[in-house]
Amino acid sequence: MADVQGEFDLIVTIVSKGVASAVMDAARAAGAEGGTIVYGRGTGIHERMRLFNIPIEPEKEILLTLVPSNLSQRVTDAIEQAANLSEPGRGIAFVLPVKRVMGIVHKLTQQD
Repeated sequence: MADVQGEFDLIVTIVSKGVASAVMDAARAAGAEGGTIVYGRGTGIHERMRLFNIPIEPEKEILLTLVPSNLSQRVTDAIEQAANLSEPGRGIAFVLPVKRVMGIVHKLTQQD
C-alpha cells in the first residue's frame, strides 16, 4: 500500500454560500492544488436571522483543502484574507494534522 505519512495538513474552512469559489481561488494562488467543497447549514450565534418572523438557517460551504505541511501557513493566511475571517460572522477556518494520506499518487511519484 502506497501512502504518505505526516507530511500534510487538512485546512477546513466554513463560509457562507457563495464565498467558497473566491476562497478556493486564493488557496490555489497560495500553493494549494485544489480542494473539495461540500454544503452544510449553520447554527451558530450569528445565524439566528428571521424573515417575516420565520427563522432562516443560512447555507454554508465547507472547503476541505489538503496541503503539504510546509504550505499550510501560507494557504491559511490567503484563506483568512479572502474570506475576511477577521470580521465576526464571516466564517471559520482551522487546520488538522493528517497522519496518513492515500490516493494522491501524483505526490508519491514526485518523491521517488
